[in-house]
Amino acid sequence: MSDVPPKAEQDSSLKIYFRLLGYVKPYVGIFMLSIVGFVIFASTQPMLAGILKYFVDGLSNPDAVLFPNVAYLKDLKLLMAVPLLIILIAAWQGLGSFLGNYYLAKVSLGLVHDLRVELFNKLLVLPNRYFDTHNSGHLISRITFNVTMVTGAATDAIKVVIREGLTVVFLFAYLVWMNWKLTLVMLAILPLIAFMVGNTSKKFRKQSKKIQVAMGDVTHVASETIQGYRVVRSFGGESYEQQRFASASQSNTDKQLRMTKTGAVYTPMLQLVIYTAMAVLMFLVLFLRGDATAGDLVAYITAAGLLPKPIRQLSEVSSTIQKGVAGAESIFEQLDVEPEVDSGTIEKERVSGRLEVRNLSFTYPGTEREVLKNISFTATPGQMIALVGRSGSGKSTLAGLIPRFYHHESGEILLDEVEIEDYRLRNLRRHVAQVTQHVTLFNDTVANNIAYGDLAGAPRADIEKAAEDAYAMDFIAELPEGLDTDVGENGVLLSGGQRQRLAIARALLKNAPLLILDEATSALDTESERHIQAALDKVMKGRTTLVIAHRLSTIEKADMILVMDHGEIVERGTHVELLALGGYYSRLHAMGLDAPTAVDIV
Repeated sequence: MSDVPPKAEQDSSLKIYFRLLGYVKPYVGIFMLSIVGFVIFASTQPMLAGILKYFVDGLSNPDAVLFPNVAYLKDLKLLMAVPLLIILIAAWQGLGSFLGNYYLAKVSLGLVHDLRVELFNKLLVLPNRYFDTHNSGHLISRITFNVTMVTGAATDAIKVVIREGLTVVFLFAYLVWMNWKLTLVMLAILPLIAFMVGNTSKKFRKQSKKIQVAMGDVTHVASETIQGYRVVRSFGGESYEQQRFASASQSNTDKQLRMTKTGAVYTPMLQLVIYTAMAVLMFLVLFLRGDATAGDLVAYITAAGLLPKPIRQLSEVSSTIQKGVAGAESIFEQLDVEPEVDSGTIEKERVSGRLEVRNLSFTYPGTEREVLKNISFTATPGQMIALVGRSGSGKSTLAGLIPRFYHHESGEILLDEVEIEDYRLRNLRRHVAQVTQHVTLFNDTVANNIAYGDLAGAPRADIEKAAEDAYAMDFIAELPEGLDTDVGENGVLLSGGQRQRLAIARALLKNAPLLILDEATSALDTESERHIQAALDKVMKGRTTLVIAHRLSTIEKADMILVMDHGEIVERGTHVELLALGGYYSRLHAMGLDAPTAVDIV
């Protein structure tokens, strides 16, 4: 049972629905054209019933004239007029149907596109913490599955409401005009229909929400298995993944079936109510026929007989709307998340790269453990600062705070004497190049992976030089198309060391004054690392470099080594000075820098 009161739930549904309809605004001209089409379509329904009156009257007197008072048509007998009018009505209905369906489809597809683009663009500005707490499967499912559900509510539902709603209005108007007393009998069942529609709508919405979550689970399991297929195969996880996927898919199937069952029970019940009313109506027509002609009665019964279909479709539209509202709720929830905070105003074309950290402490949002405690150090251009310590000591967190992936509230991080929070976010990140142990490559060419984002369009010579400096040209030259070779999804066609060298080439091409290498050489073999070390010696000239490393060879040359443990700097100095101290660093050094006891990685 939902804790939300029915009234509040109804208000929230309406609010969501009206917000959704706001996306139709850019297409209002096309939308109005489709409505004109549906008006034309609906107007033909009573016309068809009316034609039957003349058809039945024509059976007894085919020579009767349809329009005796119209000069040009006074010779047109029912024998010719009825078939001719049927063809004209069909053509008129066809025109309305085309205008309505085609232009509404244009609105619908435009809406899908707009919502998908807005959702995707939002993903690009969401704070890092959002990705930490939401799995990728559900995020992808929103862009694919939920958006389609939503457009059904915004356009398909409107199509039914307008087309079938107008059909009901026109037919009722015709029935009232023909015999208003009999028509009042039909109106008596409307409250019962309204009750049934309202009751079923709530069920549809709840079930639809569950279906969307289940669909997200299906996407999540599938994307995890695809991304980690090597681990799955190496550790014999095939049967486990099969069960996990089958379970997620079965859950989705069960929920879909439950929704279908609700609709399958509801539709025949509604039909029974409508046709009972029709039966009563037919009895009354026969009982109270009065002086009406056979043609009048047939036309009346035909018009009344045309009513159940549009009424049923109108009642079923609530399930489409409820599915859409449930989908829109999850979409708007993401769209309403505050983007990355960017209150900075300062933009600099170039900075020298002087980095100063003062009394920095940090706790991840929503947690209590202090990950960094009172960190202070200064790094000047051309200096290399190494951060060492066992896993979980806070090294990567510190590296993530500099480009403002997370926001610090206690202490200061200054770049060229300016607090990093005062820089415009995009401008700050232009001054920082980062290479991490988890290399991300895109399913594109080697050249496009090096010259990515702001670097796109960089001269070919610069790309080649960056690859040369990262000692990547030796393996690139051996690829089938050199720099124009596709690397596959996340660089799957390259080795770990080759991917790492492309990531370093990307950082070198960026030519930023501040370079952060977070375990950047961890995936390299000794031969590659020697090459990279030579490259790094070259690129670190004039740049401030922050290196997080477990490997001894990477940090021996550092101008200053900061030894971290449990978020604090416990020792600082050069390699030689720290060894002479005989403290924490020398113990790490004796164990090859990586402590044997691992703690949670931060």
